[in-house]
Amino acid sequence: MPGFTFAKGNARKLLSLPLYALGAAASLVVPRSRDQWVFGSGPGIGEGALELYRFVSANHPECRVAWLARDEKDVAAAAAIGVPAILKTSASGLWRTLRARVVVITHGFGDVNRYGTRSAFVVQLWHGIPLKLIQLDSAATMRLGIPGENRLRGVLRRFYRRGYSAIRLLPAASELVAARLRTAFGLSDEVVVTGDPRDDPLSIGTPQERAQTARATVFAALALVDDGRRAILLAPTWRDGETDPGIPSEAEWASIASWLDATDSLLVIRPHPLGIGEYRVGTAVSPRIRLLSADLATEITPLLPTFEVLVTDYSSVAFDFSLVGGPVFFLAPDEESYTWSRGLYEPYREFSGGREVRSWTALLAQLARYDDDDDFAADVRRHTVALRDRHFAFHDGRNTARVFSAICDRLDAR
Repeated sequence: MPGFTFAKGNARKLLSLPLYALGAAASLVVPRSRDQWVFGSGPGIGEGALELYRFVSANHPECRVAWLARDEKDVAAAAAIGVPAILKTSASGLWRTLRARVVVITHGFGDVNRYGTRSAFVVQLWHGIPLKLIQLDSAATMRLGIPGENRLRGVLRRFYRRGYSAIRLLPAASELVAARLRTAFGLSDEVVVTGDPRDDPLSIGTPQERAQTARATVFAALALVDDGRRAILLAPTWRDGETDPGIPSEAEWASIASWLDATDSLLVIRPHPLGIGEYRVGTAVSPRIRLLSADLATEITPLLPTFEVLVTDYSSVAFDFSLVGGPVFFLAPDEESYTWSRGLYEPYREFSGGREVRSWTALLAQLARYDDDDDFAADVRRHTVALRDRHFAFHDGRNTARVFSAICDRLDAR
C-alpha cells in the first residue's frame, strides 16, 4: 500500500467500529478449536509468522495451521513455497480466524481477519526492533489528519489499548527491546525474551552457507549472474507518507555510479514497501544500481547475508544486519526533523555510533575511507558488534522453538 499513512489507517479503523462489534458478537457463539492456528503478516508471506508456521507444520502435526493471505497474489506466492493459503477477507478467512485458538500476527490484527480475533490467544511477532517510538509511545500513531482530531485521539488511544490487551504473547529479542515493547503496547508479563523468530535464518548454518543461499535468491530476483562482486544494500525507513529526502540528485547518482565502477560493487536499493520516492532513476544511470522491490522479494531479513555493507537511516534493518556482522553506514539528511516528529527510544548518535552523514558526497567518502583505512574499518565493525550485543540475547537459531514453547506453556496455564 504505497502512500499508506497513520491517518488513513486510523480513519478506516473508526469507520469499521460496527464490524468490530459484529465480530465480537460472533466470537461469543463460535467456539474456538484447541488445535487450530492461523497466521498472517501485513506485507505478505514472511516475517516471524512464516518461521513459526513452518516450525509448527514440521514438528507438530496435531496443530491444524492455516495461512491467511491479503489477496490472490499472496495466495499464489504462498503456494510457490509450499504454504497453502486462504484469503483473510473471505468467509473462510473469517471462519478460520473465529475458530482458531492461536492467532499469530506480525504487524496488526489486520494481518488475519481483524474482526475474528476476539478471545483468541494472540501472538504478536513484532516486525523488528524499534528505534523510533511506536504504538502507544508515539503521537504519530494516533494521527487522523482531520479537523478536530484532538477530540478523537482519546477515543482512538483507548481503542488501541483495548486491542493490545488481547495480546497474550509478544516475544522480544532482549530485555532492552522488551522494555520498549512493554510501553509501546501497554503490556507487562506478556512480553518475554525468547529471541525473534524472523532472525533465525541469520543464525542457522555457517556464514558461508547463509551468504550463498541469500545471494542466489537475490541475484535470481534481479536477473543477474553472481560474479562475486561486492553487494551493498541501501534500505531507508518509512516516513508516514513523506518522500524520502535521501534520494540522490542527478549529480549524486553519477557520483555513485562512478564509485561503484571503481570498486566493482553493486548497489541494491530496497525501498520500504510503504515508502514514497523514485529510486528507479538510479537504475537508468548504471547497471550497477538495482532495485529490489517488495514485488521481487517480500521479506529482506533472510536475504541480508547477501550484502557486505548496509546503508540506512533509522530502519531497524540495522539491528538485524548486526547479526550478519558487516559494516553499517548511516545517511540521515533529516535527522533533527525526523527525530522531533517521531521520537526515538535512544539518542540517534548511540544508534549510529556518531558517524551519521547528511549527503551522498559524505557517505561515499566514508565508504572509500572504510576500504582504505584499517583503523576506521575496525571502528565501524566494532559498532556493528555493539549493536548486536546490546539488542540480542540470542543468536543461536532457536528463537522460533523458544516462542513455540512459551505459547504452549501459557496455553497449558490457561
